[in-house]
Amino acid sequence: MRNDASPITRRDQPSPDTLSRIVAERLARLLNRRGRSLGRLAELSDIDADELARIACGRQAPSLGHLWRIANALGVPFGSLVASTERQGVLVIRKSEPQAVESAGGAFVSRALYPYDCRRPVEFYHLAIAPGHIERSEAHSPGTKENLVVARGSIEIIVGKEPPVQLDEGDAIDFLADVPHSYRNFGVLPATIYLVVSYADAGEEA
Repeated sequence: MRNDASPITRRDQPSPDTLSRIVAERLARLLNRRGRSLGRLAELSDIDADELARIACGRQAPSLGHLWRIANALGVPFGSLVASTERQGVLVIRKSEPQAVESAGGAFVSRALYPYDCRRPVEFYHLAIAPGHIERSEAHSPGTKENLVVARGSIEIIVGKEPPVQLDEGDAIDFLADVPHSYRNFGVLPATIYLVVSYADAGEEA
């Protein structure tokens, strides 16, 4: 859940062109529903106005950091910017066709296992963190909670001003994510984490 400017370039995720189009379409709906201008969104998200304009018209693929900043500024779940607008019946997510986004050149990879659904303000992610990597996240919208369990490896979690917490395989943690927080893999092997994000207020359907 990193807020940086590294581009999303993972081979097994939506192509930059597809991602750009999806985000541009969803962002246009959200801005229209909330009566917000791009200029105001640039101020709230602390994204350069010209850069945000390119994202809004589909000419630039957003980074993972861009997506979190835009979602936080609009007060909507992260997944509402990238998920399909309609789902019906059974949804199968094949391991061979993951929908993942990454940061830091692939050191942090987030794959949605339970995609955003406006009627159920909960998201479920499979996270992979490279050895030695620290993934920092800015505060999410008020009331947002994260619950995660370590499936493989050892990580350190820092939440706000709380002391660091070490988690080993099988350990879990639950915390309010509306403060800055970070995940660090201090092991020599990639760490695997399953993360549930729940929102106090999911806002309107995008």
